[in-house]
Amino acid sequence: MTASGPRPAAATPSWVRRPASLASAVTAELVSRIVRGDHPSGTSLPPEPALCEAFSVSRTVIREAVKVLQEKGLVQVRQGAGTQVTPPSAWNVLDELVLGAVVAEDETLAVLDDLVVTRRLLESDMAQAAARTADEATVTALRDLVELMDRLTGDPDAYREQDQLFHDRIMRASGNRIARGVVRALESQVINTARYTGRSDRALCAASNEGHRRVCERIAARDPAGAAEAMFTHITEAWLVRRSDVGDPSRLER
Repeated sequence: MTASGPRPAAATPSWVRRPASLASAVTAELVSRIVRGDHPSGTSLPPEPALCEAFSVSRTVIREAVKVLQEKGLVQVRQGAGTQVTPPSAWNVLDELVLGAVVAEDETLAVLDDLVVTRRLLESDMAQAAARTADEATVTALRDLVELMDRLTGDPDAYREQDQLFHDRIMRASGNRIARGVVRALESQVINTARYTGRSDRALCAASNEGHRRVCERIAARDPAGAAEAMFTHITEAWLVRRSDVGDPSRLER
């Protein structure tokens, strides 16, 4: 009689190592596939049985994932016609998953250009409002941040962290919670991507901080129009320096 020891553990397929929410995982994968063009606009997603087999999940999971895709504007369920992939114009690009996937597939940087244009518009308006409403504590905090960033130009990561705090301090001072929320939501999807952060060195950080200084000066001077213009110019110039030569940046023109 032979002794039987413990059996070696078999390799576990990736979809069997299931995350907490299968529907969320399937949704994220389908979002990526649709944005990537694996399922082009105007075509139908594979039928439920095929998706169940592809993802090794139940029909309930697939139906929940398709429901979420529909909420994000990526598909439209039509009785008798299956689940149709919608055109990009129908997608909710403010959605975290959708925006992340669109940015990942954006080889021309057009989406990032649009993001910067949107951020520039909102932050310029918030800088204008901050110049009218900022108290002395806010002005002092902005000046302190500018001085701190002057000392951090040799440490791009630390500089970037204070840069975000500077912009957020102005957004909070504006009192516009909606605009601040939109900017924060947009930036949260790209702030750590190489194509958005671009190259960083001491000279670039120093040049960027001169833009911060001009914004701070205009807010301290209670100059709404000047603060808006300084913020507009700063965001544009900072992005053009970070931006690679890919694609056409003409959409950044005023």
